[in-house]
Amino acid sequence: MPKILAVDDEELILLLYEEELTDEGYEVITADSGHGLVERIAQEKPDLVVLDIKLADADGLHLLQEIRNRYYDLPVILCSAYEVFKGDVKAMAADAYVVKSSDLTPLKKAIRRALEGRTGACEKGEG
Repeated sequence: MPKILAVDDEELILLLYEEELTDEGYEVITADSGHGLVERIAQEKPDLVVLDIKLADADGLHLLQEIRNRYYDLPVILCSAYEVFKGDVKAMAADAYVVKSSDLTPLKKAIRRALEGRTGACEKGEG
């Protein structure tokens, strides 16, 4: 069962992710801040991270760069209420960019694609 780390400072968003992604067959762990995120990844060893850009205590794009520096092959999906960041050069380091919505269909599709890509790379001896 793939493990997803969802990072968002909105409690209701985290509850929605947890409920719907668990129903999809994923193990979901949550973080309500960016503080200590790289250490949390080392501890939890998720298969994928869903990361908000605008956190109360951190810049998600900066966190994405920290993740890439240490875990370059860990799939990261940016999920933000702000579509404007989609064109940001730093956002291009993410595996996908999804605009937040109560309908998680686009996020679920992005998660499936990212995890399938990771599995494919491992099968080819690349991961």
